[in-house]
Amino acid sequence: MSKGKVVVGMSGGVDSSVAAYLLKQQGYDVIGLYMYNWEETDPNGACNADEDFADVRRVCATLDIPYYSVNFAKQYAERVFSYFLSEYKAGRTPNPDVLCNREIKFGTFRDYALSMGADYIATGHYCGVEEINGRIFLKKVKDSGKDQTYFLNQVREKQLENVLFPLSELDKSEVRDIAVKQGLATAKKKDSTGICFIGERNFRKFLKTYLPAQKGKIVTLDGATVGEHIGLMYYTIGQRKGLDLGGVHGEEGRWFVVKKDLKNNILYVSHGDESPLYSKACKVSGLNWIGYMPRQTQFCTAKFRYRQPEQKIKVGVNGDTATVEFDETQRAVTEGQYAVFYDETHCLGGGVIEEVYY
Repeated sequence: MSKGKVVVGMSGGVDSSVAAYLLKQQGYDVIGLYMYNWEETDPNGACNADEDFADVRRVCATLDIPYYSVNFAKQYAERVFSYFLSEYKAGRTPNPDVLCNREIKFGTFRDYALSMGADYIATGHYCGVEEINGRIFLKKVKDSGKDQTYFLNQVREKQLENVLFPLSELDKSEVRDIAVKQGLATAKKKDSTGICFIGERNFRKFLKTYLPAQKGKIVTLDGATVGEHIGLMYYTIGQRKGLDLGGVHGEEGRWFVVKKDLKNNILYVSHGDESPLYSKACKVSGLNWIGYMPRQTQFCTAKFRYRQPEQKIKVGVNGDTATVEFDETQRAVTEGQYAVFYDETHCLGGGVIEEVYY
């Protein structure tokens, strides 16, 4: 007897392929659904969407499950890509994957799957959910190196109802092994990196198509002009590569970005001394809590970028904003990115970094 109908968001990658396999093994009535989120007719896109859908077809044939595709390019452009451009235009560094999860995968996709009569939706994310006292919590997973709760920090608690994450107890090597043993076409497929709609293309070239770049001065913190930047939007705090300042003044060592002055179109850099990159606190907005009921003041941990270990912090909550004080100064906390909060076992939610205090 079937446990119910589950629609799996299949990307053409190994994770969602194994998620579909595991759910079928567990007795669910599984349907694969592939999302087109970027129009391939756009000459600037490079998602390889047709190749990915071909892999979905091959995997679904092996698993003997039905599959469909759906086009959410319009919704993606309106809800994710427009935000991506506006943030870069404002001199910030956005993370569109976070917004894509809330607006598309657990928004438009979820609604579409439920309209197909699904009892559940599922994805290949490395995270988990659990219900505690009637609230839904987002769980960290076994493979801390692959834990993806950071990217789900803005998903609403309501959106996690009837969601299955079949990979929550597995690490990446186990997922690969399952795919190989089951003969899935995606078993040895390389993981995708970066933002889908940019793909393997040059990021600067892509962005220049949508936002006109304005050159300006590269200046040290003591006011010396050391070079010319090609547009503030192409740089992020802490960046070392791509500054074209090697050999300036014959100095050895590395240059890196410390701040951006949007009003005067100046890129500030430092040489050797990284202390200007270290901050003591930040302000976040658009707070989203998952399962957790925040206190006015609380102590927990946070990440300010995906690959970072959790850092001890103090959070002062004021409505949907908060001041986050760091136990230890943090390097290159960046406006437009996310501060994501954790306890020992759960992702509690997060917010957008609006301002950094040094």
